[in-house]
Amino acid sequence: MFMEFDNQTADPIGGLDLTGATRRTLITGLAGGLGLAALPRFGLANGRKLKIALSNSYIGNEWRIEMVNLFKAALQMEPYKSEIEGSYYNSGNNVSQESQQISGMIAERADAILVDAASPTGLNGIIQQAHARGILVVSFDNVVTTPAALKVNTDQFKFGETLAEWLVKKLGGKGNVIMVTGVAGTTVNQQRNLGAESVWKKHPGIKVVSRFAGDWDSATAEKNTASVLPSLPKVDGIWCQGGTDGVLKAFIAANRPLPPTAGEAENGFRKFMVGYMGHKVDGLSIGQPPYLVLVALELARQVLNKKYPRKDITIPFPFVTDATVKPGVTVFPNLPDSFFADFTDSGPDAVVKVCVDAALHGKPCGGKLTVHLPKA
Repeated sequence: MFMEFDNQTADPIGGLDLTGATRRTLITGLAGGLGLAALPRFGLANGRKLKIALSNSYIGNEWRIEMVNLFKAALQMEPYKSEIEGSYYNSGNNVSQESQQISGMIAERADAILVDAASPTGLNGIIQQAHARGILVVSFDNVVTTPAALKVNTDQFKFGETLAEWLVKKLGGKGNVIMVTGVAGTTVNQQRNLGAESVWKKHPGIKVVSRFAGDWDSATAEKNTASVLPSLPKVDGIWCQGGTDGVLKAFIAANRPLPPTAGEAENGFRKFMVGYMGHKVDGLSIGQPPYLVLVALELARQVLNKKYPRKDITIPFPFVTDATVKPGVTVFPNLPDSFFADFTDSGPDAVVKVCVDAALHGKPCGGKLTVHLPKA
């Protein structure tokens, strides 16, 4: 069972009326801060389902749509179908709106709240309130800074660093590169940029000739790249957080050759890595997998059932190069370019394997959904 709420009103899309709950904003203090008394409620009380809500800050790109779809699909598959009553909310990248929505979740006495945050610090206060009332908070992807929330993520600094190091090696330590950044103000964007900058500082022969936002969205990245290209000298390499396929299409439209490209896991980018639109690119594609939400969900389920310790989790990010990308496995020729191809993991040590319909449409896959957490 799951319920959906939009980002404009407290009226339900799926049936649970949070209007009154939203008005009952919690104004009391933390009553002792984040001490040991502020522990989550554990286990299935009297056989009831756990109430787990997803707070998603941003729905403006394909990655977030896939992430929410995976959450929806999981709630229709075992073991989650039998154990969890789920709901999800989108706040339009509005910190105040997301805070109000989390306040409503607190008032409705959620057992756990999963948070993909609009700000690393702007939600700390309301998350500390949730923690103080015994609600487990798991922050993933764009994580918050408060220790009141558990964290589930890849290493974002390493993400940006790895992309930059690959470019440096490809270019022999010399050349002009552009940086296409993510959504401003988010932890992911900040950490990836810092990772890249740490590499550029070590290699003065690399010149960053332009930095501009792509907002992790293919159409936005294409438009913004097209607007800056006429003023740029020769570009020898592309470093891109997201929207990589859009950047390459802007280069093609401007009759510019496609340089070595280090980017995200957009399906269109990986199509270029195998040959697409008459072009083939030398590339490294690293995924910030949408299935992070499934890791966060499984962590919440196991912690609440006393089967896993309260600890942060870092999972490895999946990646491919133009030499290792495989049609039907890590790139999907018949799916849209903006689709993120790392919706599922692969290989014998996969964190999770899930069907494409789950990411595309929020539909359940056949059989049980198994998510492998790191060893405790």
